[in-house]
Amino acid sequence: MNHTLTIVIPALNEEAAIGDTIQRCLDSVEYVREAGGVGDVEIIVVSDGSTDRTEEIARSFAGVNVAVFAKNRGYGAAIKCGFELGSGDLVGFLDADGTCDPRMFAELCKAIHGGADIALGSRLGSGSGMPAIRYFGNKVFAWMLGVLSKRVVGDTASGMRVIRRDRLKDLYPLPDGLHFTPAMSARVLLENKLVLVEVPMPYAERVGQSKLSVARDGFRFLDAIARAAVCYRPGRILLLAVGVLSLAAVLVAFSPVAFYLRFHRLEEWMIYRVALAFLLVTVGAQVFCAAMVAQKVAASFYHRSAGTGIGDLLLRTVFSTRTRWVASAVLMVAAILVAWPGIVQYVSTGTVDMHWSRVLLSSLLVIMVAVISVTSFLLGMVDLMDLQRSTRSRVGVPDRFFRSGGEGVTSSNR
Repeated sequence: MNHTLTIVIPALNEEAAIGDTIQRCLDSVEYVREAGGVGDVEIIVVSDGSTDRTEEIARSFAGVNVAVFAKNRGYGAAIKCGFELGSGDLVGFLDADGTCDPRMFAELCKAIHGGADIALGSRLGSGSGMPAIRYFGNKVFAWMLGVLSKRVVGDTASGMRVIRRDRLKDLYPLPDGLHFTPAMSARVLLENKLVLVEVPMPYAERVGQSKLSVARDGFRFLDAIARAAVCYRPGRILLLAVGVLSLAAVLVAFSPVAFYLRFHRLEEWMIYRVALAFLLVTVGAQVFCAAMVAQKVAASFYHRSAGTGIGDLLLRTVFSTRTRWVASAVLMVAAILVAWPGIVQYVSTGTVDMHWSRVLLSSLLVIMVAVISVTSFLLGMVDLMDLQRSTRSRVGVPDRFFRSGGEGVTSSNR
């Protein structure tokens, strides 16, 4: 089967480079057809509110379709518009700034033929013309996505890709701005549904001034990664926060604990350190339990079976029904034992002069029991909703028959 490739070129005030980029694409068509196994190639330029001669230059090329935004709508919006206008069952795009070699579409198409759903050109090889600060930023974003997704992709913001058109439904919605590409990479890696292949490619220094703001767009890239992580793998990002809180608690509590182990007592001035450590532990426990609930909800929503990740392992062990009951009972008994001298004194004399450390520790243990109880309730609720949904699908009864008040049920008397 011969595929048709749609190449979209988003352009914003690129009069210095757009002509050369289009000409190089036209010159590469035959090569892409032969080497990439493509039957036909169409080229679409989308002028994203350009105020220079970008549109005029693009229209001067025969065989090139040109779409024009009256106002700037964004890099991602221009690419999505080109996808909609194109007819190819493969859709690709490259930047208009002269940095990418259009002949690389052949290699990307071959990767698609080899089983990939998305093929991207990696710009981070030796001899890359990318500025050092952007090179470093791409490495940082790739590392972050690798930690969250446990998959490795070097260039998460590459501006040259080929995608199977029928996979766009699994990628959308995607943002309109320059964070279109990292958002796509984040979704693919974190959802782990589509096959992404990275192909090394040459990358030249751009022609003209870059539209990328290192600070503003760097924050947007980070936000796109965080949103995808929250959506598809919320447990992982929350567990990272738990790790940070736990480390902070250990560092704060180290001195009082070491003092207690040596002298079997605590000084009055240590109350602030101990209270802060207990606060960090409490917040960490709440975030940990939120991670478990979020992991469960995401697995339910995306119909994922139990995996082998740390979040799934913790759900099966720490929050198994038996473990929850045993842990709650042990913590409550411990809380009573810690506060027992004060309880006895209050019952006997009506006053309490128990050391503050016992009050704090007993309170912390009771809070832990409360957190476990609330988390158990929420996990149980998700299980019940899953059971109800599976029952509906198994018996083939539409959802409307399960609504309260008999909505959707009709009857008549004859």
